[in-house]
Amino acid sequence: MSNDTIVGLDIGTTKICAVVGRINEEESLEIIGVGSSPAKGVRKGIITNIDQAVWSIRQAVEAAESMSGSKIESVIAGISGNHIQAINSHGVVAVRSKEIGKVDIARVMENARAISLSPDRDIIHAISQEYIVDEQSGIKDPIGMSGVRLEVKAHIITGSIALVQNVIKSCNRAGLDVSDIILEPLASAKAILSSDETELGVAMIDIGGGTTDLAVFYDDSIRYTKVLGVGGNQFTHDIAVGIRTPEKQAEKIKIKYASIDDWTSSEETIEVPGISGRQSREISKGDLYGIVQPRAEELFYLIKNELDSNGFESMLTGGIVLTGGGSMLGGMVKFAEEFFNMPARIGVPYDITGIRDMVEGPQYATVVGLIKYGIENSNTIGRKKPFGQNSIFERMKRWFKEMF
Repeated sequence: MSNDTIVGLDIGTTKICAVVGRINEEESLEIIGVGSSPAKGVRKGIITNIDQAVWSIRQAVEAAESMSGSKIESVIAGISGNHIQAINSHGVVAVRSKEIGKVDIARVMENARAISLSPDRDIIHAISQEYIVDEQSGIKDPIGMSGVRLEVKAHIITGSIALVQNVIKSCNRAGLDVSDIILEPLASAKAILSSDETELGVAMIDIGGGTTDLAVFYDDSIRYTKVLGVGGNQFTHDIAVGIRTPEKQAEKIKIKYASIDDWTSSEETIEVPGISGRQSREISKGDLYGIVQPRAEELFYLIKNELDSNGFESMLTGGIVLTGGGSMLGGMVKFAEEFFNMPARIGVPYDITGIRDMVEGPQYATVVGLIKYGIENSNTIGRKKPFGQNSIFERMKRWFKEMF
């Protein structure tokens, strides 16, 4: 790939998607290639079979290569799964030269990263929320300021070393270098949230196939992240059990007919094809509503509990933004507004050009966000952290080079 081209790779539970983007002459993100493949060897955002995952990755990448006319050698990969954990941390250092510089920022962030972790976990992201200089809080960029004491409030995201290794190993075996690993809800937020929303306070709910990612932003900073082990596949499974049909057929019925709008309580009928020679039969849309509505309510209860228990619900002036393929279920926005008693919308990627019609749906929020994240951090992705402290990603790259 050329230096101005970046590839995002979303390894999801239901599909694996590769998108090729670049900055054009108008300084906007241009999408030039898209490829996707049904996900094999992935469960709830975690790779469970490397050989199958490699096959799916290759299929998606080859399709993106064909469309973009470029050879893909390096990707920015997303990571999710309920192994992800996050905490808010605090760091303090003395300013050595009385004027804060980049070295002081690196030192205080390293102090905030000094948290107790089990041997099988490591830090994926350490993100500053705000800096405090001599008890003056709310500072976003303290470089050049005078002071003797520098503090930082930071959001620390950790994950399982082994599970992140499996993502990198799968990409490597598919012939790809991994230039960076990004938490998927951070990528999705980059693609769909406005600066007004992240400033006022917003909860982004990314409903994927196997998991739902929750990210809370306030005062233009990430405040909370959580990965829940419930996603769109649970809706499909409930339909399959409820109307006694294979999950492939249940998925088609979900996409075409399922809704949690009140009108679905009508007697309008849906034909369910028979299996193994059996005759087809009919169910009402009200029956389908009775299957999917309780699952949506359960999911939103889990999210509301996370928001309430962490004191965020009253801070969400910007409301709720739903994204991911699961957000396309009929009536989700209306149901979210009524359930959370705040405004809601569907989040789709914006500020993109090129073949934008192929990635404008909420199911492409993560992969487009990976590209945007890569463009904004093109000078730092894949590089070592200051003071000789390697990120989890850097250590893994070195381990795999030694192992393979």
